Amino acid sequence: MAQHSFHLKANWPGLRDDVGEIEAGNLKTKISIPPEMEGPGVGTNPDEMLLGAAATCYIITLAAMMERSQLEKESLTMESEGIVEVTKGVITYKKIIHRPLIVLKEDASQKDKGLAQRLAEKAETSCMITRAIQGNVEVSLEAKVITGQNQ
Repeated sequence: MAQHSFHLKANWPGLRDDVGEIEAGNLKTKISIPPEMEGPGVGTNPDEMLLGAAATCYIITLAAMMERSQLEKESLTMESEGIVEVTKGVITYKKIIHRPLIVLKEDASQKDKGLAQRLAEKAETSCMITRAIQGNVEVSLEAKVITGQNQ
């Protein structure tokens, strides 16, 4: 069994409304509470980072599955949305919605389109971040598969 360790350094110099920094491998950024939660909104925040982790894991997983299936594409893009709920002062990350757009080659068959849709769905349950948050944050998928001529 292989294990991989990832490390992060954090510095938080002040109190709630201050700005800190994190550094992990190629990631180096300022962090603070977002303005939606009455913070300074400098750099990124945990809400965006969880969304980013889930989205990047998903799109990389999907691309790898498409490659293994030899499914050629023109492009693979995605928008993701994170929904955070505040009820009686308790903040809960409720849901993440991934909206990938898979553009297949112009000559893609119906079989290719069906495969792309199945892979999009399988990638959502195969991503390690989705599995890590399973039972705590709902993750849903609104995939769209088109061919190059339909752009």
